[in-house]
Amino acid sequence: MSEDELYPLLKVYEGRGASASGVGKDLVNTPMIRHWCEAMGDRNPAYEGPDAIAPPTMLQAWTMGGLSGHTGRTGAHDELFALLDGAGFAAVVATDCEQEYLRPLRPGHRITYDSVIETVSPRKTTKLGAGYFVTTRMDVRADGEPAGTHRFRILKYAPAAARRPRRPRPVVNRDNAAFWEGVARHRLLIQRCASCATLRFPWLPGCGACGSAEWDAVEADGAGTVYSYVVVHHPRFPAFGGFDGASREAPDAEGPGPYAVGLIELAEGVRMVSNVIGVPYDEVRIGMPVRLEFMRADEELELPVFRALEEGAG
Repeated sequence: MSEDELYPLLKVYEGRGASASGVGKDLVNTPMIRHWCEAMGDRNPAYEGPDAIAPPTMLQAWTMGGLSGHTGRTGAHDELFALLDGAGFAAVVATDCEQEYLRPLRPGHRITYDSVIETVSPRKTTKLGAGYFVTTRMDVRADGEPAGTHRFRILKYAPAAARRPRRPRPVVNRDNAAFWEGVARHRLLIQRCASCATLRFPWLPGCGACGSAEWDAVEADGAGTVYSYVVVHHPRFPAFGGFDGASREAPDAEGPGPYAVGLIELAEGVRMVSNVIGVPYDEVRIGMPVRLEFMRADEELELPVFRALEEGAG
């Protein structure tokens, strides 16, 4: 239903009662005042002793229905919400409230109230999704005398489509920037010490063999074997799972099952952690030959992964 069709139907409910002759489930009482003040850390002496008053901001608390809810809600309230639900605006979130205080509430006061649907906004677009703000005004009485007004605003909305989760971004710094530049060019670069020619991975600022800070890089052949692996079962991360070997593109499954993370020993002798693709997770084996590929994880990120090969393939 379009906005032009729906909004006039919603506006009809402005000014109609949402509840009538409501009665608070408890008299204003000292224990509830004490609990409120302790929870809020409010030590105002006006809320203690034989002449205590209730904190003004407790106004709504005396009208709340608790787990058993309220009776006395009018048909207009339920009809409005059913209309919004039927149009796809079924989610709800409280946004804010406004209160006006006309007299202090004291222990022993009997609270009664009426409420009215005050306003329904035009359709608004929020980060949660498009929807309508509904404001209800409650007029509160203490022993029959006006005591305050409570306006409560909610958003009835259609949740915006969730964006597919993205893989975490790699931390790129001076020590490993050349590696990621190589990945962007579909080259898997291994750091090599310029002094003793020791290869190292991951990239580090100094050689673990001789301590030299001088280095260059060599391109990996791309052949490797599974040195070790783990299977991630839980928790499920949509951005990481679903690699079935059918495509080089990252999957868009919302609830992937288990997936294999391998420690790959490259032909050059260094090892690196990556996904093993091309076979189901439960068919990955230590010693399995693999071959380097580059996977487009999203529009900004490309990653080296390893596709399982048949035994004897290179």
